[in-house]
Amino acid sequence: MPNDRHILLLPGSLRAGSVNETVLRTAAAVALATEGLATTYFTGLAGLPHFNPDLDTDPLPEPVAALRAAVEAADALLICTPEYAGTLPGSFKNLLDWTVGGVEIADKPAAWINAAGTGRGLGAEEALGTVLRYTGAAVVEAACVRVPLARGDVGADGLVADPLVRDRIGEALVRLAAAS
Repeated sequence: MPNDRHILLLPGSLRAGSVNETVLRTAAAVALATEGLATTYFTGLAGLPHFNPDLDTDPLPEPVAALRAAVEAADALLICTPEYAGTLPGSFKNLLDWTVGGVEIADKPAAWINAAGTGRGLGAEEALGTVLRYTGAAVVEAACVRVPLARGDVGADGLVADPLVRDRIGEALVRLAAAS
């Protein structure tokens, strides 16, 4: 794997302390312990304006410019999002809509971790794959994993406690980084 691969962690949930946030914060901790990997956790989801093609011109709204700059600076994208009403949460779909008008996501390796319980989250996975491919991202199927988590799987430090799940998250990171 090339050195210094930078992965942008994109949460699909606005809720503080969500399982999806826990997975991505765990990915950041695992990356810290993995030579050649660095991560940035995107915190601007709540600040993005509703997508409006009339605003998708220079100068971009500052939160949109920050999103696109973060995507541009990354070698790859790792997403963890909940499923709402059988699909992506509206706020996260809004984030993805803002990537359509730019070129930053084109050919960018992308993957997701589905933390939903068994039999759940499949609608979000399907929608996410569709939208990412539409934006031109290069979905790395080998790095897309399911790690069903419950609140009890979170340690006192706010990270995933199960070492086997942490290993699966680490494997996904390495596969994603190798594709970038």
